[in-house]
Amino acid sequence: MPGRPTDRLRLTQRHRRVLKALLQEHLPGVEVWAYGSRVNGRGHDGSDLDLVLRGPDLEKIPLDRLIDFEEAVRESTIPFLVEARDWARLPKRFHREIEREHAVLRAAPRKTEPPD
Repeated sequence: MPGRPTDRLRLTQRHRRVLKALLQEHLPGVEVWAYGSRVNGRGHDGSDLDLVLRGPDLEKIPLDRLIDFEEAVRESTIPFLVEARDWARLPKRFHREIEREHAVLRAAPRKTEPPD
């Protein structure tokens, strides 16, 4: 199910750049969706940012990588709380809820076909 375009995500370009850099550094190859108040129009500048991280093949992301990412976000210049959840560790009912209304912050990397 496609998400909303990221321009619907209430997030300044400056904070978006910082977040994307941290994601690339700590969670390369992970698809990232935003959901919650910053996507559904009920958020404000101080609202937390809810992220769901979808690892390759929707497998669990190693906890040490999640912890490193969360720590890097806390130490960054982003002035609001960023909650990052691993898709594989969430109950299925949360999946349905998030799938209904989300914005794709970073798409899953394209899989390359092995050469013939």
